[in-house]
Amino acid sequence: MANLLSASCAVNLPPAIKTYFRPRNKHTTSCSSSFVSHTSPIFTSCRRTLQEPNFVYATATPISKELERIPKSGSSTNSNGPISKPKKVMVIGGDGFCGWATALHLSNKNYEVAVVDSLVRRLFDHQLGVDSLTPISSIQNRIRQWKALTGKTMQLYIGDICDFEFLSEAFKSFEPDVVVHFGEQRSAPYSMIDRSRAVFTQHNNVIGTLNVLFAIKEFSEECHLVKLGTMGEYGTPNIDIEEGYLTITHNGRTDTLPYPKQASSFYHLSKVHDSHNIAFTCKAWGIRATDLNQGVVYGVRTDETALHEELCNRFDYDGVFGTALNRFCVQAAVGHPLTVYGKGGQTRGYLDIRDTVQCVELAIANPAKPGEFRVFNQFTEQFSVNDLAGLVTKAGKKLGLEVQTISVTNPRVEAEEHYYNAKHTKLIELGLKPHLLSDSLLDSLLNVAIQFKDRVDHSQIMPNISWKKIGVKPRTAPVQL
Repeated sequence: MANLLSASCAVNLPPAIKTYFRPRNKHTTSCSSSFVSHTSPIFTSCRRTLQEPNFVYATATPISKELERIPKSGSSTNSNGPISKPKKVMVIGGDGFCGWATALHLSNKNYEVAVVDSLVRRLFDHQLGVDSLTPISSIQNRIRQWKALTGKTMQLYIGDICDFEFLSEAFKSFEPDVVVHFGEQRSAPYSMIDRSRAVFTQHNNVIGTLNVLFAIKEFSEECHLVKLGTMGEYGTPNIDIEEGYLTITHNGRTDTLPYPKQASSFYHLSKVHDSHNIAFTCKAWGIRATDLNQGVVYGVRTDETALHEELCNRFDYDGVFGTALNRFCVQAAVGHPLTVYGKGGQTRGYLDIRDTVQCVELAIANPAKPGEFRVFNQFTEQFSVNDLAGLVTKAGKKLGLEVQTISVTNPRVEAEEHYYNAKHTKLIELGLKPHLLSDSLLDSLLNVAIQFKDRVDHSQIMPNISWKKIGVKPRTAPVQL
C-alpha cells in the first residue's frame, strides 16, 4: 500500500478504514495532512515542533481496488442483487464532538457515511495545553473499532475544506446526497483570544462554508446542506426569538425577514456570515439548506459511543472549549467550588448530545426544497448559569459530594441578567423526542467526572480571563502557547 504513496510516506493503514491520501508536495513544510493550507501564525509552532517525515496530505484518490470492493454500509441485497441504495452523507468535522456522534449514529441507521476532517481541533488542545477529560482515540482507530463492532465502513478524508482542490476531490469521489457541516472552529472564547485566532476563526469558518456551497453547486446540485449554526447568532434580545425569521409591519407594510442578528464574538459573527451566504446561494443557485441553530450541548454518551471505549466522545471542561455544565461537574467531582460568571443570570438553550444526532437525522429525512433556506432552533430546554449550578449542587449532594458555589469576575462582555424566550417547535413537529436534563443524566455526567478525576488539570477548572474584553480592559491572564 505504501507504494501507492510517495516514497517518503510509509503509512500502514488498517484494512477496516477506507482512507484517501495525496502525496505530500516536496515544497510544503506543513506538519501533517491536517493543516494543508494554513499560513496563520497559529500553526507556526506546530510546523516547527511536530514535523515528521511520514505525514501525508489527504485527497480523494482511492488507495487500492481492494478497498473499493468493501460492501457499502447499509446496502440491502437479495439473491437478485441490490434492492436499495443507502443515502450518502458526508459529515464534515466528523472527528469533533457533535460530528463524531452524528457520524456513528447515521452509520448505525444504515446511511453510507464519509468523515471529512482536518483534525485541527486536536491541535488546539496541544497549543492551549488542555485535553478532553475522557481519553479519545485517533480517528483511524475510532473508525477501525466501529468496523470491528458493526461491520459498517466509514470512508475517511483527511484535509482542509478551505483547500477547494481537496474538497472538490472528496465531493467527486464520494458523491454525497447530503452534507452535514460541523467543520468549523466552534469556540467563542478561542475566537477572542487575540487577532490571529479571530482571523483564523473567520477565515476557517466563512471560507470553508463558501467552499462547501461552491462544491455543491459544481458537483452535486441536488445535495442537501445541513449546516450547524448557533443560537448565539440571535444574541439576547428583549423580545421572543423566532426560528430564523420574523414577520414585521413597518409604515403600514408587512414582510417576513431574517431575524435580526446580535452576535457576541468573532465566532458568532462567522456563523452570521455563514447564514447570509447560505441564504443568498439558496436564492441565487437553488441550493437546498437547513440551518440548525444549536444551543449548548451536554452529555458524552450516545447509543453508539457507549459500545466501546475507543468510540468515546470528548468531555471538554476548560475555560476555552468547555461548557459551564461540564466545568461544574468536574469542579464538583474534585471538591472545587462551582465558579459562576458574574450574576449568573446568563440564559441559553441546552440539549443532550443524543438529541443533536436525532435532530440531524430528522433534517436529513425531511429535506429542504430546492432554493429553500430553513432555520430550526435546535435545543430542548432553557437554563441560566445559576440554574445549572443549582442542579449540579443537588445532584452532587446525592452522590456524597460537598458542593459550594462562588461568583467570579465575568471575563465575557455580555448581559448577566436578561430576558430570553426562544421558540423551538419545528424539530418537535418533525418528530423529535427530547432527552431532558434529568437527575439521572446529571448523575451520569458527575460519575464520568468522578471516574476520570485523576485526569483533571486543576489549572483548567478555575477559569482565567483568557480572552480580551475588546475595548473594555486588557486581558489579565494571557494564555500561554
